[in-house]
Amino acid sequence: MHQASYRVYYEDTDAGGVVYYANYLKFVERARTEYLRDYGVNQQELAEQDNILFVVRKVEADLIKPAKLDDLITIETSVVEQKAATIRMEQNIYLEKTKLCTIKVQLVVINKEFRPVRMPEFLKKIFAA
Repeated sequence: MHQASYRVYYEDTDAGGVVYYANYLKFVERARTEYLRDYGVNQQELAEQDNILFVVRKVEADLIKPAKLDDLITIETSVVEQKAATIRMEQNIYLEKTKLCTIKVQLVVINKEFRPVRMPEFLKKIFAA
């Protein structure tokens, strides 16, 4: 499991001062990027040097409670399943110990021609950790 924390800024909220629902997707995207960075993987270099990209194929969000302006949220990312060219992750967003949201995402590993490709061994090891 990987953890990342973010502050909720004014730009993340709606007129009511709560996080606009689509911004939860931005938070979990950032957390997935930090997950890879913590293992020394830069996604731009991965695309340029290894011809590997990740795209979201499916996402499911369960919004339980709202995050608000200035909250410090923590996102826990876990790999649920990995196959040759896909990864399923569950990402839970917390405010302290209160779960605010669960997002399930399926990613596909593709090349620059937008064709699915097998995940390289070094990525398999990272996602298995």
